[in-house]
Amino acid sequence: MKSNEMLGAQETVSTEADHSCSANVQSTPDIEKKYVHRVYDAIAPHFSSTRFAKWPKVAGFLNSLRPGSLILDAGCGNGKYLGFSLDCFFIGCDISPPLIEICVERGHEVLVADAVNLPYRDNFGDAAISIAVLHHLSTVARRRKAIEELIRVVRKGGLVLITVWAVEQEDKSLLSKWTPLCEKYNEEWVDPSSPPVRNRSTTVLESIAETDEDTCAKTQQEYFVPWHLPFHRAEIGGASAAALDNGFAKKDDKKGTVVYSRYYHVFVEGELQRLVAGINNAAVVDQFYDKSNWCIVLEKL
Repeated sequence: MKSNEMLGAQETVSTEADHSCSANVQSTPDIEKKYVHRVYDAIAPHFSSTRFAKWPKVAGFLNSLRPGSLILDAGCGNGKYLGFSLDCFFIGCDISPPLIEICVERGHEVLVADAVNLPYRDNFGDAAISIAVLHHLSTVARRRKAIEELIRVVRKGGLVLITVWAVEQEDKSLLSKWTPLCEKYNEEWVDPSSPPVRNRSTTVLESIAETDEDTCAKTQQEYFVPWHLPFHRAEIGGASAAALDNGFAKKDDKKGTVVYSRYYHVFVEGELQRLVAGINNAAVVDQFYDKSNWCIVLEKL
């Protein structure tokens, strides 16, 4: 897959290095590589089959844009919002090549790209959306950089919609199904090639500072969220078999699934606003809570 062929608009791809981010922000932490990138690559077809309904709030935002607008979907997944309106032009990108392949098969203009280093020139789009993406980034610096990138690539007066999972879930029972990262490190999460880890009071990962359990209990925001891939799925024989062999995934014979764990940093109220506060060329024009998500609309100044 050649990105220029897929994008079909080579002039939108930046060839300049003036917006490159610092090495520590640009470098992807291991937790994202293992529990975001690798997981979505493995579950892409099954994930895509569950992602077809459009969120009313996202649909409302897209419908509010002027006809002829050029809209970027950063973290487009299977492309369910690409081509949402025949009156606008859509392009998308995602870190997962298998998800991008699905978008290509559907005829969308897409490429593989990292949300913290978008390969587009400054001021090229009329609007951008980032739907359920930022909560997969494991540091404050990377989350802020992703927002800065969304602002950078839209024109002055352009709008950006961002949604993230909230700590304040409407269905509180979901939290009991997630694994808090401040729980004691379970050996099942350790790569078999790594030395054994025992009696560790907190999960220590490259991107997450060590925190005492009392603090974790008050401000728990880091979780592993399970994805159950049914045994009958076609992809079960490839990547999932290897994942089971090396301990990256586990079987749930009772449910008939292979279970992957996805990393999430779930947001508390006001956190998105605090991230934006340090960005001089962006203003908040709307903010709201919708179906267990915190959402914000920004305008580029």
